[in-house]
Amino acid sequence: MFTQPGKSEPLLQGDIVDSCPLIFWECYQDGDEVIRKPLEIDVRVVVLTQSCDLDNRKSTRVQVAVVHETEFLIQHGVLKARTIRDHVRLHRMFGWYFLEQSELLVESIVDFRDIHTVPRLLLDDLVAKGRRVCTIVSPYREHLAKHFADTFSRIALPNPPKTVE
Repeated sequence: MFTQPGKSEPLLQGDIVDSCPLIFWECYQDGDEVIRKPLEIDVRVVVLTQSCDLDNRKSTRVQVAVVHETEFLIQHGVLKARTIRDHVRLHRMFGWYFLEQSELLVESIVDFRDIHTVPRLLLDDLVAKGRRVCTIVSPYREHLAKHFADTFSRIALPNPPKTVE
């Protein structure tokens, strides 16, 4: 499912990169006001932008999604182990994408609900500094892209049709 490209290899869709600085908003209610506070955190991400756009240098900004270790999600009560086993691993749950354990990566989950756009230069610099953990290979890379597209192209109805018996 994964390969280990060299530092000189160009950025690709499916690259998993460590220590990517992202800005998150911490928000809380204080009386009638919502208090906003930006936080910068270095996290593991996967590149979602198409490789053809990265190859042709068409993209100066790159879409990435946060990658979490499954144990972190379980320990923090974000997902239950049973949900991961029965739904996420089988790719039956929108918004989450399962990455199996290998010699290059611990069992992880891509969070499609936590997407960011970062400068291409930032990712190129991280790759040059050896922060690329691995790359998702074909056909898994295409499967990731399809799952990402399906997550955002689905149409949820406010009131599902009633079943007729």
